[in-house]
Amino acid sequence: MSLENLFCKNTGKTLTALCVMAVNLFTGCGYNENAQVHSKVDFVQDNYVETIQSQVKADAKTNSNTVTEDHLKDEEDVITNDERSTENMLKLFINDEEIQVIWEENESVEALKNLAEDKPIIIDMSMYGDFEQVGSIGQSIPRNDKQMTTSAGDIVLYSGNQLVVFYGSNSWAYTKLGHIENTSAEEMKKRLGSGDVNVTISITE
Repeated sequence: MSLENLFCKNTGKTLTALCVMAVNLFTGCGYNENAQVHSKVDFVQDNYVETIQSQVKADAKTNSNTVTEDHLKDEEDVITNDERSTENMLKLFINDEEIQVIWEENESVEALKNLAEDKPIIIDMSMYGDFEQVGSIGQSIPRNDKQMTTSAGDIVLYSGNQLVVFYGSNSWAYTKLGHIENTSAEEMKKRLGSGDVNVTISITE
């Protein structure tokens, strides 16, 4: 082998080695840089996910507390309304026996409530026509008379100042005040058809 060929061969090996080193150097640097970039991205993503999860949990807790508070407030409102309704309920007694009545919602019933708030309304009733007991409430109250046919258990206002409780039926212009519930016509006749009675109207305390 000539000296020239030997020189070229060695030079080629040197250049090859340098190229390999350069490739490894640049490839390694790129890998490290990419690794660092990926590491930073992963760190930011992890922190972002943790932040979102924490926010979701906080929002869920806040919403839960809000729903609970609203539910409790609704329950308190219902209880308050029920208490007010009970406190303002009219009670009716016939000869000192409390009678269950479904009262109408009108001005006449409200006027009776206002009268009963001051003191119980005591009415001496008298039989009339073999179908009703009637008595004066002591003063006139608002009325809205309508033609109707009554039935046993009906309570009406007549002429604006007379309370009428029916144990029979009659057709006339009255203002409906209420109806005695869970009592048959026969029971009403036994209760009211044997003589005059005393009626008391009061407010639930």
